[in-house]
Amino acid sequence: MSNNIPLAERLRPVSLSDYIGQSHLVGENGIIRKMIEGGRINSFILWGPPGVGKTTLAMIIAKATEANFYTLSAVSAGVKEVREVIEKCRNDVNGLFSKSRPILFIDEIHRFSKSQQDSLLGAVEQGVVTLIGATTENPSFEVIRPLLSRCQVYTLKPLEEKDLQELLQRALQEDPILKKRKFIVDETTALFRFSGGDARKLLNILDLLEQSTPPGDPVLVNDSNVTDILQQNIAAYDKNGELHYDIISAFIKSVRGSDPDAAVYWLARMVAGGEDPEFIARRLVILAAEDIGLANPNALLLANATFDALKKIGWPEGRIILSECTVYLATSPKSNSAYLAIDRALEEVRKSGNLPVPLHLRNAPTKLMADLGYHEGYKYAHDFTNHFVEQQYLPDGLQDARFWQPAENPHEKKMGEYMQKIRNTQ
Repeated sequence: MSNNIPLAERLRPVSLSDYIGQSHLVGENGIIRKMIEGGRINSFILWGPPGVGKTTLAMIIAKATEANFYTLSAVSAGVKEVREVIEKCRNDVNGLFSKSRPILFIDEIHRFSKSQQDSLLGAVEQGVVTLIGATTENPSFEVIRPLLSRCQVYTLKPLEEKDLQELLQRALQEDPILKKRKFIVDETTALFRFSGGDARKLLNILDLLEQSTPPGDPVLVNDSNVTDILQQNIAAYDKNGELHYDIISAFIKSVRGSDPDAAVYWLARMVAGGEDPEFIARRLVILAAEDIGLANPNALLLANATFDALKKIGWPEGRIILSECTVYLATSPKSNSAYLAIDRALEEVRKSGNLPVPLHLRNAPTKLMADLGYHEGYKYAHDFTNHFVEQQYLPDGLQDARFWQPAENPHEKKMGEYMQKIRNTQ
């Protein structure tokens, strides 16, 4: 086998038995494993960081189902290329020897424009093609809603240390080129740290170690050698690697922890490293709702205004807008009561299912519905003192449930006291 082929490509898995990681999707009870075993693949989008197996998984699915496999890169393909591939897929579906619906794999689907994504809708809906998209960006922001509604989204995670250890052992034991060399593995801390949960990075580092070691000498895998070979500082920012996730995590936690100095520092690290400004702005909007919440509802308004202003002003002045919002959020009072409330309510919905809406809360636009008791007994709150009246708003069996619990901050305490006061007037 040629040394010119990268190790990551030489070791690319061809079946689920060789695939490492993502057990929540391809493990014994994983949804994607079940789809493969059932031979029925629905369209979906794989969302996760680089090097966690998105492309490989799509190729494994195509091979396991004996489907024709077409690939497009959103970086280079336009609407014309999309339509040409869809036409080929249409011919496959109509062909006599077609065993299963062809698979169209689109790498970096988040880079497709709206018109390019629109061009996929008909083929996906009509069953001409099974679409598998791969993205490193949140599909909720980057993929149009009509396409999202036709595809499930599955999240892939960075490889864990045990996965990286398994990958390392497989490379040393199974790769025909590495097997010819003597490897001495003393330490893996730096190797795993620089890999950052990215299988491709780990294999590229091994490749580099092997190629830079003179023939006949043992290849030393230790922290010092890995760091020297890579010739990089752990403080460097890689917006596509582990530090992208580490630094945004530090930024979020600093804002949540009310430390404006640390928050601005991590913001500066992202700005200096070339992070996408809109990625930072989106995180600020989420922070405002999740961590400041009802303690200061204006935070969400400012964060949303920051996102809009950034689009209007652009770069580099946009850094000032991001800094203003960051400091404001970091110095705001904090509450996650709304975040906890929706999660509690979702958990109840998962447990109790689709409970019927009480009859008095239902609309009665027709005589038949009125005769069935729809809307009967409903009390219009504005007709009562303080615009409040006691009545059941939750389904039967849940009438006493409480999902929102006021946090210990002046605004929410005032809200809770007001609710208690008007209830006491009844």
